Amino acid sequence: MRPLLFAANWKMHLGPDEARAYLKAFRARYNRRTDREVWFFPPAVSVEAAAQTARERGDLLVGIQDIHWEPKGAFTGAVSAPLALQAGARASLIGHSERRHVFGETDDDTRRKVGAALAAGLLPVLCVGETLAERDAGHTLAVVVRQLAAALSGLDGAALSRVVVAYEPVWAIGTGRNATPQDAGAVHREIRAWLAGRAAPAPRVLYGGSVSAKNVAALLAERELDGVLVGGASLDPEGWAQLVQTDAA
Repeated sequence: MRPLLFAANWKMHLGPDEARAYLKAFRARYNRRTDREVWFFPPAVSVEAAAQTARERGDLLVGIQDIHWEPKGAFTGAVSAPLALQAGARASLIGHSERRHVFGETDDDTRRKVGAALAAGLLPVLCVGETLAERDAGHTLAVVVRQLAAALSGLDGAALSRVVVAYEPVWAIGTGRNATPQDAGAVHREIRAWLAGRAAPAPRVLYGGSVSAKNVAALLAERELDGVLVGGASLDPEGWAQLVQTDAA
């Protein structure tokens, strides 16, 4: 059985000094467990500091929140996958709903970024999910499958097996609302059905969307989930250490 994956998306919080202090505090409160992995996605400016601090613990992995699909060039403000790798990142979020809906990122952009991450040696964490309007219209599964097919097209089984998929319903991110474990499990089953036969081993599938200490045990009890992608609840090292050590209800 694969370890559960707990991924912390710090979004636009915690500069380099804060990242170092956070990870030192987290390390002091979290004893390594072989049944789980802990990944951190700090802002780009904090990746190197976080990676250097986490390096003392082999069970902690640092990634980056976004990459550009080109390896270099005249793309002011962007960070390429090779540059992220040099800074110490080992994974990258791709297609987070805030990238899609705030910055206008398209399905084709996510496809190019997944390819760029894999080419550079980063592990892509592909985020997919529907808006409230799409959910209310009964289009959840159609939207998720469309996003998967677009982002992962052209990948062979070996490449696809290195991808992590995170289902994050847009209507549940930062709102305090979250999908029930049963709702999340139903979507995860559809994701697994789409992935079936395309990769071995099958990619891990996470849930993200207002995950907190109050609901994580119930979510982890849903067998379709391989872990969680967490935003606000990951910003406090003590609280995050407690959440990561939570067992399924």
